Amino acid sequence: MRGTRRTRVTLSFSLGLLVVTGVLAFATWHLASGYMMRQREASATRQAEVNVRLVERSLASPGLGELLTGLTTGPDSSILVMRPEGLVSAGRRVEPSQLPAHLVEHPPGRERVTVDGLPMLAVAQPVAGGSVYVELFGLQQLNSVFACLIAVLIAVTVGAALLGAALGSWASRRSLAAKFDSMARELEQRALREARFASDVSHELRSPLTTMVNAGAVLRRRREHLPGTAGTALELLTSEVDRFARMVVDLLEISRADQTDDPPPEEIALDALVRNVIATRSTPVPVELEAAVVLGDRRRLDRVLTNLLDNAERHAGGAVLVALRVAGTSVRLEVEDAGPGVPARLREEIFERFARGVMAGSRGDDTGSGLGLALVREHVNRLGGQVWVEDRSPRGARFVVEMVLRSSDGWPSRGAGRA
Repeated sequence: MRGTRRTRVTLSFSLGLLVVTGVLAFATWHLASGYMMRQREASATRQAEVNVRLVERSLASPGLGELLTGLTTGPDSSILVMRPEGLVSAGRRVEPSQLPAHLVEHPPGRERVTVDGLPMLAVAQPVAGGSVYVELFGLQQLNSVFACLIAVLIAVTVGAALLGAALGSWASRRSLAAKFDSMARELEQRALREARFASDVSHELRSPLTTMVNAGAVLRRRREHLPGTAGTALELLTSEVDRFARMVVDLLEISRADQTDDPPPEEIALDALVRNVIATRSTPVPVELEAAVVLGDRRRLDRVLTNLLDNAERHAGGAVLVALRVAGTSVRLEVEDAGPGVPARLREEIFERFARGVMAGSRGDDTGSGLGLALVREHVNRLGGQVWVEDRSPRGARFVVEMVLRSSDGWPSRGAGRA
């Protein structure tokens, strides 16, 4: 009798916590995986739209293939430009026949596909002159995150069941009937509170996103008919959506930057990379570039310069000069602005993660995510360099990235020339 009662109590605790934790784990998986996939699709679409504008400028150029190679984002990505006169592609070899016909024939659109056994996101955009631009983004990294999340949630669920069994066994041995009933009620109330909390979190996550997306879509379609307050509402909404998008991109980049499986370093013409990055900006920036070759990761260098330019634009009205200066065996990448500058006491703190309040206090703005400069430092550290900020005369700040100079024969390389 006693053994049967102990078994029932133990199983009740174990199954109860297993069910509650399983429901919470399922809700967490559903929200997290859906959110990350939507953000991945949105960022891929934005990247494809930017690339299409670059492709349209070089559509008739013999250097289109080289441009597409520079636009690929990794070894598993692919870009196809289907022109009336023929196909131009770069990255992993993919035949147009492997893509959904409706996606190619009726752009724009996007769809998750499997190419050569690899999960990919295909984004199609129309190009001037009847051409179609298709870019495939690998989803292997995101799938790895999903697999890790599933493993963690399963482990937590199993652990909760074992904990419930242990608690049930202890309660059946140690507690009187009254205490057992009281504890059971408390556990039930706690489970209900946790379930209600999960429901509230789900609502709080979905409601703002749905409201922002729907309101933004409606207001953008009627922008020309929205004077006064409505126009201001549109500006506020789009600015918040933009900031949220930047934060998501930065968080994903932080996760990617924390990985240790970097690709082998390659020799990169830093002056050419600077010109390419600035060419994609909507506002021209003066440059003073000395020819320089460094050993590193092109994606990280691209991200470093982009984040520094975004930081100057967001907090100081834009960069006033981008310079490459060679000194001995080092090369300095400098981004100067004419803003309020950065006080000496904050010059280290602004490179910490989520230092948005610090930037707002020192630079008069609160629109960033607080991750841009942290990413800069992490990327530069991975590249074996260092980054800091200093005063610029007569006013403003100068962000400096210093790296070791390289050349194809292994000796320090010194170049001259102004752009």
